[in-house]
Amino acid sequence: MSIVLYRVDERLIHGQVVVGWGSQLRPDRYLVVDAAVAASEWEQELYELGVPEGTGVEFWSPEDARGMLSSWDESDLRSVLLARDLDTFLELANGGTLEGKALNVGGLHLREGREEILPYLFLDPSDRDTLRSLESEGLSISAQDLPGSPKVGLEGLLA
Repeated sequence: MSIVLYRVDERLIHGQVVVGWGSQLRPDRYLVVDAAVAASEWEQELYELGVPEGTGVEFWSPEDARGMLSSWDESDLRSVLLARDLDTFLELANGGTLEGKALNVGGLHLREGREEILPYLFLDPSDRDTLRSLESEGLSISAQDLPGSPKVGLEGLLA
C-alpha cells in the first residue's frame, strides 16, 4: 500500500502523529528519517515507546532512506515517513525521487528568526526557500496539523 503520509514534524513520533494521523491512516510502520536518531539507540527506544503495539518503527539516515524510497513506495505495508526538518526532505527529493508526492508540513516550531505562519508552523527565510525547492522537485506541499484540520497550500504558507 506504500507510503500513506510524508510528514515534516520536529517532534517526529508523538500524539498528533500516532493518534491523530495514525488512527485515520492505520499505518503498519513508521519510517523515521533522521541522521541523529538513526545513530542513537536510546533515542530509538524512546520513540518506539510512543507507537502502538503491533506497529513497526524503522530509523534511517537520509542517505540510506533515499535508496529505500522506491521499495517503500511499492511495499504492501502502509507507512508514514517522518523527518524532523525540511532539509531532510529536500535531500530525499533531490533529482525528482519524490515527484508527484504530497508533503505534509505539520510541526516546525518557534525559534530565533522564524515567524508564525500557523499556530503549529513557524518559518524563516531559509525554510521558505527550501519549500520552494521542494516544490520545484515535484512535491505538492501543504500544512495540516491533524487530519480534520484545514489544509493550507504552499501559496498560503509563503504569503
